[in-house]
Amino acid sequence: MKSRATVIFLLCTLSIVAILYAVDFIFHVIPESVLFVFRWLAVLGLIVYGFKKKTLTAWILIALVIGANIGHDWPHIGIGMQVASKAFLKLIKTIVAPLIFGTLVYGIAGHSDIKQVGRMGWKSLLYFELVTTIALFIGLAAINISQAGMGIKPPKNQHEELTNVKPQTAADIILHIFPENIAKSVAEGEVLQVVIFSVIFGLALIMVPEKKRAPMVNFVESLSETMFKFTNIVMYLAPIGVGAAMAYTVGHMGLGVLVNLFQLLVTLYASLIAFILLVFLPIALLIGLPLTRFIKAVGEPISIAFATTSSEAALPRAMEAMESIGVPRKIVAFVMPTGYSFNLDGTTLYLSLASVFVAQAAGIHMSFGEQLLMVFTLMITSKGVAGIPRASLVILMGTAASFHLPVWPIFIILGIDELMDMARTSVNVLGNCLASAVIAKWENEFDPNAPTNKTLLEVKVPHNDSRTQQTE
Repeated sequence: MKSRATVIFLLCTLSIVAILYAVDFIFHVIPESVLFVFRWLAVLGLIVYGFKKKTLTAWILIALVIGANIGHDWPHIGIGMQVASKAFLKLIKTIVAPLIFGTLVYGIAGHSDIKQVGRMGWKSLLYFELVTTIALFIGLAAINISQAGMGIKPPKNQHEELTNVKPQTAADIILHIFPENIAKSVAEGEVLQVVIFSVIFGLALIMVPEKKRAPMVNFVESLSETMFKFTNIVMYLAPIGVGAAMAYTVGHMGLGVLVNLFQLLVTLYASLIAFILLVFLPIALLIGLPLTRFIKAVGEPISIAFATTSSEAALPRAMEAMESIGVPRKIVAFVMPTGYSFNLDGTTLYLSLASVFVAQAAGIHMSFGEQLLMVFTLMITSKGVAGIPRASLVILMGTAASFHLPVWPIFIILGIDELMDMARTSVNVLGNCLASAVIAKWENEFDPNAPTNKTLLEVKVPHNDSRTQQTE
């Protein structure tokens, strides 16, 4: 009963606030004091609801609303809260190098049995790269059409982050890709250099005899697992970071910046829908996938991904769902865990879109060639970061540093990243479900008449198994 009363109180206050603002927008007759009281009554209702709900996602959304209200009602306090959002982003920055190193090296060396992987391996990787590349270019096209980042006024105290950078020659750009000193690359946040080092390290590790390779493979697996747990700890501070970021953004720039945020959100959702209709649907039709059964099967894992903003939380149900519609267990067990490291369609589309948004917000013009280079970088750096909510912030921060973009627009994105993460994570899950069906069809092993099997969760997943426990 108490829970129902809380929901009723919340709905009533939100409805009253919406009506009051609608009347004030049309007739300008509602006193600000009345709006203030009911606005904070609605916030109080959200806080009570948060204590009842007890989920990180709920508290992040509540903190977003609280931060916007603080920034609007007490701008000076909102501006002063910037230190909290900066601290949160600094903690995220510390994850970049070890997370990428651990996941990429383990992703390469941990699946080094080429004879066992065989055709399924190269077919999967080929499909992953093709689809994620298309996703990147759709995101690039969408943000260049919408121009969602244009017109944002930069904070006055961020001039140190807007220093001019000397133009680089083609030779400079090529040389900059390769690491000179890995410790220096890590310290300076050069993500692409860390990726290059990690890929070569993983390939070298494959060539080492099994006896000597095993300890290092176990180490990088342990490192990646530890960094995922590290990120989970940091994400408990996400409500504070999000709320502070929104309070600072609204307090310093006013509510007008929310128009740009809404444009960015609409751009992302529209581009993801376009990606599903223009890429996923034709692929499904091309391979003759039974769409009705497929949609019904993936409904539950996608809803889990949308609610938790974690692809890994939905992985057990997604694997079970794909076996139930006829994808063999051996293909599901290989393609889907691998896809969760290399086939992040929603995340890669978002990264191309968000990185150009950062440049637009900062007033930095990027030529088509520079955008293509950034897309190529994102194509590499977006691998291996599934399983943690808002992991794409890690990559976005690294990309901004690599291309000398300012950090302050990311503070703006942080305010609605939760809403964007729900959509892109759902597309990640949908993309990996479809990928397993594609590989099964390619191998001529898809059986649409296979009976539903509920025992798949008993299978030991060969990748990221400690992070793929079922959540219900």
